[in-house]
Amino acid sequence: MSEPEMTTPGEAADGPAPGDLEALRAKAQERDQYLGMLQRTQADFENYQKRPRRERDDERRFRHLDLARELLPVIDNLERAMDAAKKAGETGPLVQGVSLVQSQLVDLLRRHGITRIEAQGKPFDPHLHQAVMQQPTNDAPPNTVVQVLEQGYMLHDRVLRDARVAVSVPAEK
Repeated sequence: MSEPEMTTPGEAADGPAPGDLEALRAKAQERDQYLGMLQRTQADFENYQKRPRRERDDERRFRHLDLARELLPVIDNLERAMDAAKKAGETGPLVQGVSLVQSQLVDLLRRHGITRIEAQGKPFDPHLHQAVMQQPTNDAPPNTVVQVLEQGYMLHDRVLRDARVAVSVPAEK
Protein backbone atom coordinates (compact mmCIF):
# COMPACT_ATOMS: atom_id res chain seq x y z
CA MET A 1 0.00 0.00 0.00
CA SER A 2 1.07 3.43 -0.71
CA GLU A 3 1.23 6.03 1.87
CA PRO A 4 -1.57 8.69 1.75
CA GLU A 5 -0.43 12.12 0.82
CA MET A 6 -0.38 14.46 3.67
CA THR A 7 -1.11 18.11 3.33
CA THR A 8 0.02 20.68 5.66
CA PRO A 9 -2.44 23.10 7.17
CA GLY A 10 -1.09 25.98 4.99
CA GLU A 11 -1.75 24.09 1.75
CA ALA A 12 -5.45 23.39 2.52
CA ALA A 13 -6.19 27.07 3.18
CA ASP A 14 -4.92 28.11 -0.26
CA GLY A 15 -8.14 26.81 -1.96
CA PRO A 16 -8.56 24.87 -5.16
CA ALA A 17 -5.81 24.43 -7.64
CA PRO A 18 -5.47 27.11 -10.35
CA GLY A 19 -6.71 24.68 -13.03
CA ASP A 20 -9.90 24.00 -11.06
CA LEU A 21 -10.55 27.74 -10.61
CA GLU A 22 -10.27 28.38 -14.37
CA ALA A 23 -12.65 25.49 -15.07
CA LEU A 24 -15.19 26.93 -12.61
CA ARG A 25 -14.91 30.39 -14.21
CA ALA A 26 -15.41 28.89 -17.66
CA LYS A 27 -18.50 27.00 -16.45
CA ALA A 28 -19.89 30.16 -14.81
CA GLN A 29 -19.36 32.15 -18.02
CA GLU A 30 -21.07 29.42 -20.05
CA ARG A 31 -23.95 29.39 -17.56
CA ASP A 32 -24.31 33.18 -17.89
CA GLN A 33 -24.40 32.87 -21.69
CA TYR A 34 -27.15 30.23 -21.52
CA LEU A 35 -29.08 32.32 -19.00
CA GLY A 36 -28.86 35.35 -21.32
CA MET A 37 -30.05 33.28 -24.29
CA LEU A 38 -32.92 31.92 -22.21
CA GLN A 39 -33.99 35.40 -21.11
CA ARG A 40 -33.86 36.75 -24.71
CA THR A 41 -35.82 33.74 -25.98
CA GLN A 42 -38.42 34.22 -23.25
CA ALA A 43 -38.77 37.93 -24.12
CA ASP A 44 -39.06 37.10 -27.85
CA PHE A 45 -41.76 34.55 -27.09
CA GLU A 46 -43.72 37.02 -24.95
CA ASN A 47 -43.50 39.61 -27.75
CA TYR A 48 -44.63 36.93 -30.22
CA GLN A 49 -47.68 36.27 -28.05
CA LYS A 50 -48.49 39.99 -27.68
CA ARG A 51 -48.15 40.87 -31.39
CA PRO A 52 -51.39 39.21 -32.61
CA ARG A 53 -53.30 40.79 -29.72
CA ARG A 54 -51.92 44.24 -30.61
CA GLU A 55 -52.72 43.73 -34.28
CA ARG A 56 -56.27 42.61 -33.45
CA ASP A 57 -56.77 45.62 -31.16
CA ASP A 58 -55.46 47.99 -33.85
CA GLU A 59 -57.71 46.37 -36.43
CA ARG A 60 -60.71 46.96 -34.17
CA ARG A 61 -59.71 50.56 -33.40
CA PHE A 62 -59.19 51.48 -37.04
CA ARG A 63 -61.90 49.41 -38.74
CA HIS A 64 -63.80 52.58 -39.74
CA LEU A 65 -60.79 54.11 -41.50
CA ASP A 66 -61.90 53.48 -45.11
CA LEU A 67 -65.50 54.49 -44.48
CA ALA A 68 -64.40 57.66 -42.71
CA ARG A 69 -62.09 58.64 -45.58
CA GLU A 70 -64.98 58.27 -48.00
CA LEU A 71 -67.34 60.31 -45.79
CA LEU A 72 -65.00 63.27 -45.36
CA PRO A 73 -65.77 64.78 -48.81
CA VAL A 74 -69.49 64.51 -47.99
CA ILE A 75 -68.92 66.47 -44.78
CA ASP A 76 -66.86 69.02 -46.72
CA ASN A 77 -69.69 69.49 -49.23
CA LEU A 78 -72.24 69.94 -46.45
CA GLU A 79 -69.98 72.60 -44.90
CA ARG A 80 -69.63 74.34 -48.28
CA ALA A 81 -73.43 74.29 -48.69
CA MET A 82 -73.85 75.82 -45.23
CA ASP A 83 -71.25 78.53 -45.96
CA ALA A 84 -72.95 79.38 -49.26
CA ALA A 85 -76.35 79.56 -47.54
CA LYS A 86 -74.96 81.90 -44.86
CA LYS A 87 -73.43 84.17 -47.51
CA ALA A 88 -76.75 84.26 -49.37
CA GLY A 89 -78.63 85.00 -46.16
CA GLU A 90 -80.68 81.80 -46.36
CA THR A 91 -82.20 80.53 -43.10
CA GLY A 92 -85.15 78.46 -44.31
CA PRO A 93 -86.07 74.87 -43.50
CA LEU A 94 -83.77 73.46 -46.20
CA VAL A 95 -80.74 75.17 -44.64
CA GLN A 96 -81.81 74.00 -41.20
CA GLY A 97 -82.17 70.43 -42.51
CA VAL A 98 -78.73 70.48 -44.13
CA SER A 99 -77.27 71.84 -40.89
CA LEU A 100 -78.95 69.07 -38.91
CA VAL A 101 -77.63 66.36 -41.26
CA GLN A 102 -74.15 67.84 -41.06
CA SER A 103 -74.13 67.95 -37.25
CA GLN A 104 -75.52 64.39 -37.03
CA LEU A 105 -72.82 63.10 -39.36
CA VAL A 106 -70.04 64.86 -37.42
CA ASP A 107 -71.48 63.52 -34.13
CA LEU A 108 -71.65 59.98 -35.55
CA LEU A 109 -67.99 60.15 -36.57
CA ARG A 110 -67.01 61.52 -33.14
CA ARG A 111 -68.71 58.58 -31.41
CA HIS A 112 -66.48 56.27 -33.47
CA GLY A 113 -63.28 58.09 -32.54
CA ILE A 114 -63.07 60.46 -35.51
CA THR A 115 -62.45 64.04 -34.43
CA ARG A 116 -61.60 67.32 -36.10
CA ILE A 117 -58.10 68.70 -35.93
CA GLU A 118 -58.35 72.10 -34.30
CA ALA A 119 -56.00 74.21 -36.38
CA GLN A 120 -57.22 77.83 -36.40
CA GLY A 121 -54.82 80.04 -34.43
CA LYS A 122 -52.51 77.14 -33.55
CA PRO A 123 -48.80 76.91 -34.42
CA PHE A 124 -48.21 75.12 -37.72
CA ASP A 125 -47.53 71.40 -37.16
CA PRO A 126 -46.45 69.46 -40.27
CA HIS A 127 -47.76 66.24 -38.66
CA LEU A 128 -51.30 67.67 -38.51
CA HIS A 129 -51.39 70.43 -41.11
CA GLN A 130 -50.66 70.80 -44.80
CA ALA A 131 -49.67 74.38 -45.62
CA VAL A 132 -51.12 75.27 -49.01
CA MET A 133 -50.39 78.98 -48.86
CA GLN A 134 -48.66 81.67 -46.85
CA GLN A 135 -50.48 84.78 -45.74
CA PRO A 136 -48.55 87.94 -44.84
CA THR A 137 -49.87 89.41 -41.60
CA ASN A 138 -48.71 91.22 -38.49
CA ASP A 139 -51.77 90.07 -36.51
CA ALA A 140 -50.37 86.59 -35.78
CA PRO A 141 -46.93 85.23 -34.95
CA PRO A 142 -45.05 83.66 -37.88
CA ASN A 143 -45.94 80.03 -38.70
CA THR A 144 -49.41 80.29 -37.16
CA VAL A 145 -52.48 78.86 -38.87
CA VAL A 146 -54.53 81.90 -39.91
CA GLN A 147 -57.09 80.15 -42.11
CA VAL A 148 -58.38 76.58 -42.40
CA LEU A 149 -59.12 75.84 -46.05
CA GLU A 150 -60.12 72.20 -45.54
CA GLN A 151 -60.82 70.64 -42.17
CA GLY A 152 -58.48 67.88 -40.98
CA TYR A 153 -59.54 64.79 -39.04
CA MET A 154 -57.99 62.23 -36.70
CA LEU A 155 -59.03 58.66 -36.02
CA HIS A 156 -58.03 58.10 -32.40
CA ASP A 157 -54.32 58.98 -32.45
CA ARG A 158 -53.78 58.73 -36.23
CA VAL A 159 -54.16 61.51 -38.74
CA LEU A 160 -56.97 60.58 -41.10
CA ARG A 161 -56.55 63.70 -43.22
CA ASP A 162 -54.27 66.71 -42.71
CA ALA A 163 -55.92 70.08 -42.28
CA ARG A 164 -55.19 72.21 -45.35
CA VAL A 165 -54.24 75.61 -43.98
CA ALA A 166 -52.87 79.05 -44.69
CA VAL A 167 -49.87 79.92 -42.53
CA SER A 168 -48.84 83.41 -41.40
CA VAL A 169 -45.62 85.02 -42.47
CA PRO A 170 -44.37 88.49 -41.46
CA ALA A 171 -45.86 91.24 -43.63
CA GLU A 172 -43.47 93.29 -45.73
CA LYS A 173 -43.05 96.83 -44.45
